Order: sequence, then structure tokens, then C-alpha cells
Amino acid sequence: MLPLDWVVGMIVLAGLKLVRSLGPDRASDLGGFVAQRIGRFIKANRIGHANLKAAFPEKSEAEIQAILRGVWDNLGRTACEYACMDDLWDFDPTRPNEGRVVTDDVPLYEALRDDGKPAIFFAAHLGNWEMPAVAAAAHGLDMTALYRMPNNRFVARAIQKIRGRTMGKMVASGGAGVLQLARELERDNHIGMLIDQHLARGVDVTFFGRPAKANPTAAKLAREFDCPVHGARVIRLPNNRFRLEATEEIVLPRDAEGRIDVKASMQVMTDVVEAWVREHPEQWLWLHRRWR
Repeated sequence: MLPLDWVVGMIVLAGLKLVRSLGPDRASDLGGFVAQRIGRFIKANRIGHANLKAAFPEKSEAEIQAILRGVWDNLGRTACEYACMDDLWDFDPTRPNEGRVVTDDVPLYEALRDDGKPAIFFAAHLGNWEMPAVAAAAHGLDMTALYRMPNNRFVARAIQKIRGRTMGKMVASGGAGVLQLARELERDNHIGMLIDQHLARGVDVTFFGRPAKANPTAAKLAREFDCPVHGARVIRLPNNRFRLEATEEIVLPRDAEGRIDVKASMQVMTDVVEAWVREHPEQWLWLHRRWR
């Protein structure tokens, strides 16, 4: 009998090849169409509904359902766009607002690329959350991003191959991954990570007025290396377009000794993420148990 992980892996790989053959626009549209129609039957839909009701008590049921449909649309699009990631990025600096990807932040990326100093980027599961890493690599930053390794080893290899073509260096989350990020900062390189998911051993923060746990890695590394921290996000626009935005350096709180305060800094970063989510709630991943 064939191993289950091999069977699952081959199905996923075949799906990726099929989706890739559609091209980025049709793949994205297909993903959004399918996810919107099956999402309401999945258990995670109830989690998303409860999260939205708690975060936006002032919104009507119709408004909550509209956001939730958008959440599934964004998730389906992001999943299918993954197969076409190397075709998705078409930014042309000579026409910065005419392609699929638009941004006004090229000077910031170029300054970070050329200043010879380390820096940390944080992002959230917003829009197509893989694209900030693609943007950094495309603008010449020596970037290493932290990611969660899929459990299926065949899928993991395929994902690594896709990411390797477009996103620079990737390290799997965990203790070894954090050590690798520290080594990159020692070499005056740049690192990136998503900071908006629950971590049981994380620090306490307030997110949408409710207590939550946040992964403190970004703040701990900023404290250790005393390096600048920037936020990065991608906003999904109509007609399969994206706006890339990166913040200027975020001023982080410091303790009595003048060192970056980890807990307070994670609250500052979480506040940035909350502001992003409030702008485009339909583009955030409400489907996981962020509050526990």
C-alpha cells in the first residue's frame, strides 16, 4: 500500500501544476470562487464568525457575513496564487502604478538594501501575505524569512522550491530557525516574519480589545541587535492587483536601561497589525483561534 503522505503529496503537487497552468489571474479567480462556496461548510467558518462578532460588536449580521465571504475569497485566491508566485510579481519601477503590483516604497527598500545595516520586517496574514518577502527579494534585499514547514514532506519540498524561486532564503520556524535569523542579523542582513498568530508561550498583548498571546521573536531580536523594525503589508486591490506598503522605522519602547522592551514592543507591533486589519477586515485570516 502506498504511504498516505505520498498520496496526499502527489495530489497537492498535481493540483499546484494544474492551477499554475491557468496563469495568475484565472488561478486567483478560481481560488476565490471555490473558497467562497465551500468555506461556509467548514468548521473554521464558525471560528471566523465568532472572532468577527467579538471584534466588531457594532456590525450587523449581514456585515459580518459579507466580511466572512471576503475572508474566504482572499484565502482561496492566496492559495491558488501560490502556484503562480513567480508570475505574480510584475512590478516595473519605470511604471510603478501601472502593473499588477503597485508601490510607492521603492526608495525605502533601496535605502535598506544599501545602508549595510540589519533590519527586521514584520507582517500579518493580510492580502497575499507571501508577497512582502517576494518584494524584498525583488528589490535586492538580502532577506531571510521565517515560515512554518508543512507536515507533508513532499508538499514541503514543493513549497520550498516555489519560495526559493521568488522569496530569497527561508528558514523553518522553531528554535533552529530563530538561531538562523540571529545569524543573518549578525551579518547585517534582513529578516522577516509573520507576527499575528497565537503562541501559547508568547507574551501578553491586547488585540481588538481582548487579551491574546504574541510571538515575541521579532522584539527579542530587535532588543538583542538594537536594529530597526519595519512593518510590511500587501493590500489586495480589484482586478487581481496588489498594493505593497512598508512602514518607516517603528519607534519601539525602551526599558529603564535603554534597551528595547520586548512586551511593550510586541504591543506596538500588534497595534500596527490591528490598524491594518481594521482597514481591510475581509483580507485578514480570521479563521484561526487567535484568542484563547
